[in-house]
Amino acid sequence: MKGYHDISRHPDARRVPGLVLLRWDAPLFFANAQIFRERVQQAIDAAPAPTRRIVIAAEPVTDIDITAADMLAELVEQLEAMNIQLCFAELKGPVKDSLKRYGIFERIGERCFMPTVGAAVSDYVQAYRVEWHDWEDEA
Repeated sequence: MKGYHDISRHPDARRVPGLVLLRWDAPLFFANAQIFRERVQQAIDAAPAPTRRIVIAAEPVTDIDITAADMLAELVEQLEAMNIQLCFAELKGPVKDSLKRYGIFERIGERCFMPTVGAAVSDYVQAYRVEWHDWEDEA
């Protein structure tokens, strides 16, 4: 089946070695910031190969508050210490603006904000020279 799907529902899905895609379906704020951080760690721990990059599929994220921004700053440091890059795909402009106000956008780096999940996968495959045939490349 073409697309990017939840592996818990589609256990036979192909996975890109070293890349973890995690969809977050809520705003990031004080009440769920630690849950988000735990889900990121769980996704990395469950990956079948050592993780080099985690991409948050963030289209549903409508807001990020200062508590979540502080958590993201700590998470970026933790992941960098593990040689894992944190990126976002499909993050809305106003939410990026909030990250800029909090100083997190610059910390993560503009190149880690991708317009689509497909673009994030393509960027990863190219950056790490991973053998991968993406379904989006099919005519």
